[in-house]
Amino acid sequence: MNTEKFNQFLNQISKEPLAVIDVQISLESYYPIAISSQNKDLLQFDISSSSEWETYIKSFLEQNKAKVAFGGYLEKRNIYDRSEYFKNQLENEKRNIHLGIDLWCGENTKVLAALDGEVHSFKNNKNYGDYGPTIILKHQLESQTFYTLYGHLTLASIEDIKIGDLVLKGNIIGYLGDSSVNGDYAPHLHFQIIRDLEGNSGDYPGVSSEENITFYKKNCPDPNLLLKFLV
Repeated sequence: MNTEKFNQFLNQISKEPLAVIDVQISLESYYPIAISSQNKDLLQFDISSSSEWETYIKSFLEQNKAKVAFGGYLEKRNIYDRSEYFKNQLENEKRNIHLGIDLWCGENTKVLAALDGEVHSFKNNKNYGDYGPTIILKHQLESQTFYTLYGHLTLASIEDIKIGDLVLKGNIIGYLGDSSVNGDYAPHLHFQIIRDLEGNSGDYPGVSSEENITFYKKNCPDPNLLLKFLV
């Protein structure tokens, strides 16, 4: 199935928004946020500090009377320069184009399976600026196989699961971790759709370089096709 048809397939899975965090938080409490270089607020604090990030996110939510700040698909970000794990010298090789949607909200928020599936893999990705505890689910619908990735969870989220565990849409699969385990970020969920895991287990690139973005745009479709935050 080509990219356009696959995206149509994803969009048609549900007419209603699919939840990936606590359904008790209504969509009316969601507010879009930009973490790109266009956001001048990011110049006002130390982006290498998780505590200052958390202060900024809490202030942003309060100002906008929101409980969840969301966004980021294909957003070009400078924040990854804080980590040697992502930073490169050549501009076109920097992995700084975001391939998922982030949902910024409180630690220990429930994380839900977007769709029926099974646990493909899980891992604690410990690099500074990485996912921390991560779960990848495998989905098979209408002869199509694809994956969803849930990053920045609590350690407990990956302690009592095993590969092959079945999950249903809306099941709680974990909780959001704090900065001590989630790659040193303010609490948030990184949610990403992946067509081909390319042999990865418990991990998959969440950001792309400019030189590789054509491939990743095809392999990691817009999560909003399922979540439908933006219509």
